Amino acid sequence: MKAAITAIGGYVPEYVLTNEELATMVETNDEWITTRTGIKERRILKPEEGMGASYLAIKAVEAMKAEYGVRVDDVDLVILASVTPDMPVAITSAYIAQEIGATNAYAFDLQAACSSFLYAVSNAAAYIESGKYKKVLVVGSDVMSSIVDYTDRTTCILFGDGCGVALMEPNEEGLGVQDEILRTDATGRDFLRIEAGGSFLPPSHETIDNKQHAIRQEGQSVFRFAVSRMADTSAELLEKNGLSGDDVAYLVPHQANLRIIDATARRMGLTNDKVVINIQNYGNTTSATIPLGLWDFRDKFKKGDNIFFAAFGGGFTWGAMWIKWAIDKK
Repeated sequence: MKAAITAIGGYVPEYVLTNEELATMVETNDEWITTRTGIKERRILKPEEGMGASYLAIKAVEAMKAEYGVRVDDVDLVILASVTPDMPVAITSAYIAQEIGATNAYAFDLQAACSSFLYAVSNAAAYIESGKYKKVLVVGSDVMSSIVDYTDRTTCILFGDGCGVALMEPNEEGLGVQDEILRTDATGRDFLRIEAGGSFLPPSHETIDNKQHAIRQEGQSVFRFAVSRMADTSAELLEKNGLSGDDVAYLVPHQANLRIIDATARRMGLTNDKVVINIQNYGNTTSATIPLGLWDFRDKFKKGDNIFFAAFGGGFTWGAMWIKWAIDKK
């Protein structure tokens, strides 16, 4: 038995923050951002539209239900992949389950930085393959604008808000998750982080005044690690399974930087038409990038396609996954 994605959904906020508008907030310009990242704009959740990662998730589930006509009242597990849950303690996944009507589901939140969705799909697949659960909703939702310092041009240009969801169920046709390689390396702990707010450095007037609750990164160090780890692991997964770039229908990579995506595609021997790219529209939505890629490109995928996921995040966390697409093209 395999665990397959049987329905997907996505949602991004209405407000569009362009590079030109960012240039009025911090010293930067459209050419500088575009050439270094590939990003042209990102979506931002405004208070008047809604608050928190749960709001985005509920909207994404509504889109999934409208597109695929699925029921969620019989979902038995909800996994939220997020670095920006609604609250630090009361788990956001439980609230999402309640609000979408998955009243019989148990839920938990999972945090692995930008690799969170990849890790969550791995967990969901293990639960399904064990036979314990039959219908698992995996949610990748982040409101990165809530942890960004818009006076720091090394980070504020990168991130946006959004959500993607994937419903996973048992499959006996051999479709679904085939294999994965997931890795971590704590030597990267200081290169991409939020310094304060945890038990290591609890909130205080000083941490707030010093803006230590915003995300910070050492860009060059993160870039070097991301290029090598994401690309090498994706190529390793191909080799492990006796596959080549010719066997891959699509790569759906984490959308952190266009140059990182290009390096991963080259390492796998993929042409540009096999790579899902929407970073220009959304920026880095962290846990939402891969499921939003699935949502945006859903009409291109065919049942049985070999699709690869690849991600890299703070901590460091990274990995690659091979799935066979299980949804019939309409």
